Amino acid sequence: MKFYFRPILFTLILFGSAAHFPVRIMGQSLGKGKQVPVNFCIGSKEMKLFQMVNEYRSIFELPAISLSKSLCYTASLHVRDLFLHHPDQGSCNLHSWSDKGFWKAFCYPRDEDKKNSVWDKPRELTKYPAKGYEIVYWENETPDIDSIMSAWRTETYFNDFLMNTGKWEGKKWNAIGLAVYENFACAWFGEAADPEGSPWVCGNPPVIRGADDAQTSPQPVSKVSKVKIKNDSAVELPQAPGITGKGDSTKVVRSDGTFTYYIIVRTNVSRKLAEQISTDYKSKGHNNVRVIEKNGKIRISVYETKDRLEALTKLKEVRKTLVKDAWLLKE
Repeated sequence: MKFYFRPILFTLILFGSAAHFPVRIMGQSLGKGKQVPVNFCIGSKEMKLFQMVNEYRSIFELPAISLSKSLCYTASLHVRDLFLHHPDQGSCNLHSWSDKGFWKAFCYPRDEDKKNSVWDKPRELTKYPAKGYEIVYWENETPDIDSIMSAWRTETYFNDFLMNTGKWEGKKWNAIGLAVYENFACAWFGEAADPEGSPWVCGNPPVIRGADDAQTSPQPVSKVSKVKIKNDSAVELPQAPGITGKGDSTKVVRSDGTFTYYIIVRTNVSRKLAEQISTDYKSKGHNNVRVIEKNGKIRISVYETKDRLEALTKLKEVRKTLVKDAWLLKE
């Protein structure tokens, strides 16, 4: 298979096109604590990934995280640096930054100490007032958003960030920045709110009016609305003003048979291994197990239903008795 995953390396970066996002804005080197360039924007992939993160959290009744302009900008710079300059050499992993930009070069974990931390990059590059923490995804081909989320939900280290579990239990994420560029994807998480607010989406810039007119700007993309669904329950989904089209629209989770929910226990395995694992599960009494192959990806499901609440109940049982990293796939 062509998929490669580095579970010990965690970093994310976001970049738009060169027209929207040069490494040096109009030749200027940005210093510490500067505002994010006014022409910075995020793409539809980043918006979709942001929506998927909050939708995943809403399943477990966790609050939505606000999209941060500063963390998205930090992520964007880093992913491009990773792709173009490969600072992850020798003892330096994917959290590292090269000496090819206006930022301070950093080899992680070699340079990490009490006075210097790679988690201070958001404060170095933007007006973000606190540390940021990142996770990274890498593939030897350009990844799709579903693959990124699948990996983050499946691997315990990544899932702890998404769910505020493990090391991050008791923490509250008030900001998130996401980026997808070439072979890389990453997310930065922060406890502090971003004074810069949320970024605008490329192709949907803020509306700037004359002095005599009321000034308007896009509503924050982190805004959450409650959508009524069956069983008198509600699911919180992020609303992205100005985003249209099938690829960017938010799908409401319903329990009326519109979607099928699969409980996935293994992913990114060969067909042969998947069949072996499937046979093993069936021998242990899991009669609903099946191998799902779609878009070149192979996953193993142990349960499926069209009822969302039933799926969530079963997922908790599977995580407790079978596979603690099991996750829900909605098709």
